[in-house]
Amino acid sequence: MVNEEKVKLMNKMALYEEKYGKEDFKIASYYKKDYVSYQTIFTVIWVTIGYVVLFGVFAAAFVETFLSNVGLFAIVLFVLAAVALYLILVVSYGLFASRFYQKKHIRAKGRVKRYIRMLTQLDKFYSKERKKKNE
Repeated sequence: MVNEEKVKLMNKMALYEEKYGKEDFKIASYYKKDYVSYQTIFTVIWVTIGYVVLFGVFAAAFVETFLSNVGLFAIVLFVLAAVALYLILVVSYGLFASRFYQKKHIRAKGRVKRYIRMLTQLDKFYSKERKKKNE
């Protein structure tokens, strides 16, 4: 005889495993602080790479005209502005990434906890069935 509750529970578990399972288990395996720090550092590194590439493209395209038409003070001012923009980008992306990945870790951890509760319920169903068979 098929237990309808057990089938529904197993269906929920299968849907969870398909949709979120692999990623949630990876995320939940980290402590929140470690996960957030790792992802934030990774984001800052990619922002830095992107900024350097864009700055390099800009510099390659306009370096000759820029250097021939402006003085030393303007060049120093431009470099300071570029560094300030970089710092603003890194700080803003770092804060955004930190908040984003904290929320992501919390949500993943909650889904994993619910999945573990479902596993416990499923185990109770099976232990009841074993008791009935042994009686």
